[in-house]
This record gives sequence, structure tokens and C-alpha cells, in this order.
Amino acid sequence: TARFFLRNPMSQNLPRKFKFNFTCCEKHGMVRMVDVGLIPQTRDLDGSIQKGFKIFLGGGLGNKSFVGHQLEEFTPEEDLLYTSIAVLRIFDRLGDRKNMARNRMRYLVNDMGWEKFQNLVLKERAIVRATQSVVTALEVDHTPSVIKRPIRISDESGSPNPDGYPRWLKTNTLKQKQSPYYSVFITLEAGDITSNQLSELATVIQEFSSEGHARAGFVQNIALRYVHEDDLPRLYLKLLTVGLAKSGALTMAAPIGCSGTTSCNLALTNSHRLAKEIQRKFLELNLDQDDDLHDSSIKISGCPNSCGHHGIATIGFFGGGGRVGKEMFPNYQMSLGGRSDGQTMLGTTCHRIPAKRVIPVILKIIELFKQNKKSNDTLKDWIHRIVNGKEDSEIKSILDMRKALDSFTIPPTKEDDPDFYNDYGSDSSYHTKTGKGECAA
Repeated sequence: TARFFLRNPMSQNLPRKFKFNFTCCEKHGMVRMVDVGLIPQTRDLDGSIQKGFKIFLGGGLGNKSFVGHQLEEFTPEEDLLYTSIAVLRIFDRLGDRKNMARNRMRYLVNDMGWEKFQNLVLKERAIVRATQSVVTALEVDHTPSVIKRPIRISDESGSPNPDGYPRWLKTNTLKQKQSPYYSVFITLEAGDITSNQLSELATVIQEFSSEGHARAGFVQNIALRYVHEDDLPRLYLKLLTVGLAKSGALTMAAPIGCSGTTSCNLALTNSHRLAKEIQRKFLELNLDQDDDLHDSSIKISGCPNSCGHHGIATIGFFGGGGRVGKEMFPNYQMSLGGRSDGQTMLGTTCHRIPAKRVIPVILKIIELFKQNKKSNDTLKDWIHRIVNGKEDSEIKSILDMRKALDSFTIPPTKEDDPDFYNDYGSDSSYHTKTGKGECAA
């Protein structure tokens, strides 16, 4: 798909940017939150296996976010490009070219209505299929049947595991179906990495990954695949020496934070620094090892435009400003219950939280969860029931949660707590100032 549309004239003059997302299953990835999301599938057709996709259209995150719709039950492999061309043509013809705040395809789908848009796509695909010749058999890079360990690895089996290794192994690695290989995830504080660390990481990739390359993840981390089980202790030791061995990569202790006011003209708060502060506090409290929190997420945007994906977080925040008389302070709108798995939904607005109260509020939510959880509950399960009105504990609804957190939202006077009126990473009084910029709107 990328090779076909790159530099293709039909995709050079669209109303706005256009995103495809391929993922292995609905549990992972962002297929319902992009313009075109695709999940590979197979089905039995007259005794033979037919390859194809489940396709979602019209999703996206921004100032106004929408969850994508499934086009049809099954789209055969040979129809992938025909379908993609049809969608692009409709967006090209009917998309808003005047209002930059509303010229993503999700607004077109929402304004038109899903059924009408769906019918247009199916009709346009029939026209494309009848009039345009494209490659219908996809070129797929297959995993080699025999995987070779990098030759630079020496066997150090029998040596004691370094301190912190069990914690890192639990929270930063996943066993692949290709035994005895693992995928390793390197967590970065709000996505930051130094030039020296990046240089060392290149060496690590060559030495430890049988693929010889790494991937950047949705949650501001780096993923290495095909790392042999026997090489994990030595890999951890190598990462430790360059400051890249923080635990919690696959847990709630690795929050997302967009660049915020550190570099973005549209940002209202320093979401980037707040994400770092949350990660440090979670690791200090060993919350990365709490199995009740393993499938939950924290995502932070510095403004409503969703660059930090706050709308699909278990606990999400986007930045704004609050005021006490003439004094302003950094503030966040908090939402609960967002998710991007098979039950994709946008978070429900809960409360406005001052920036310097965000961490105490998160810890309070965890405390309330621990007090009210059912057997085998995770925080994600509990919050999901609350936002859907299916919880029967002390906190039954978003309104109950709001009341439980009210005390955290009362601002002190500037004389009592001057730091409250400063954003993270700043020693001067908070004020809002924005300029022109490009974002996920």
C-alpha cells in the first residue's frame, strides 16, 4: 500500500493528511482511530483459504475524535487497493478544502453519515475495479523459517543476573511464538533519547536482534524483535550502562506525553514533562509490577488536539488553563475509560485537574480501585464498568468519581502555594500563549 500510494498523483492533492494503519489484531494497534485501518484475516472459501482484511474507515483523534466504522465483514486481498483508491477518490472529491480544522476524512464521514459514506465507497470500488488496473496480489515479506542469532553474541550462560533484571524481564519483554525468541521494549521518558544513547542503541540492535533493526512504537518506546532468550541478561546489562533499562515499558508506568509547551506552538501545558514526572513516581512506588495495572494506560496531550492520544487512554488528560482571580494555573481535562482494542471507545469526561494535582489524583483513583475491585479485576475493567454504568461498588458512575476527586481541584492561594501556579519544568507564573502550528486536528 505504501509503495503504491507514495508519489502517486491521486494522493498528492488531498484536502488533508491521510493515514493507513495495519495491525495484527483488534487488541493491538489503532485500526479504528485512523482514516483506513486494516486487520489481516483468512476465511474458508470452498475448501481453500482466502486471504483478506477487515477494514475500518473514518476514525481519528483530534480536537473532535471519532471511532472508525467497519466497511464490510471481509474484504478479499485482491480488493485492498481497489478499496483504498475508492476511499481516496471520495475524500478527494468531497472533503473540506476550506476549513483546516474540519478537513480530515473523519469529519466527512460524520457529516455525511456512515451508511451513505459506506455505500459511496462500495459503488466507487466497483467503478475502480472496472476501469483501473492495479496489482492485486500483495508482495509480503515472510519471516525466514530459520532464524540465526547474531554472531557477535557470546555465551555467558551461568553468570548471575544483574540487579533489576527480573523486574525488567517482567515488564519490558514478551515471549514470541517463535521460541526461544523474545520481543524487547525499551521505554523512553516521554519519547526522549540522547544522541549518545541512540548511537549505542544502534550497536545494541546489531548485536542482539536477529532482524538487525528496531521499530518505534505508538507509546514512545523502541521495540526489538527476535532477541534470543539466553541473550536477555546481557542485553539488559548493556541497556543499563547507557541509561535505557528503565522497567515498566508494557505497563501503566510508561505514560505518553506529547511535546507540549517544550516545542509546540499550539500547546497550553507541558504535557511532556508531566509524563516524565508520572513515570518517575510510578517506578518509585513499584507500580510497574502491579498486575492490576498492567493493561491500563495514561496518555497526555498539551491541548485538545490529541497528539498524546488522550482520548483512548484508561486515564487521559489534555491541557488548558485555570484561573483564580487574576492568577492563572496549568490545568488538565481528565477523561476515563478510553481504549483502542476490540472494544474501542473514547474516554468519558470526568473532571478538570490542576497540573500539580494530576499525580495525586491518579494515585487516588488507584486507591479507590483497590478498595472496590472485584476478584481478578484490573483497573481498566473497573473503570470500563464505571463509564458504562455497570459498576455496583462505592464508585458507581462518573459522577461518583468526580465527587471523590473534588477536593483535589480546589486551588490554594498563590501566597500559600506559589508552585501550584507554575507548570512543570517552569519557575515562572503560568500563562497561555499559542501560535500557528500543525497538529492532529
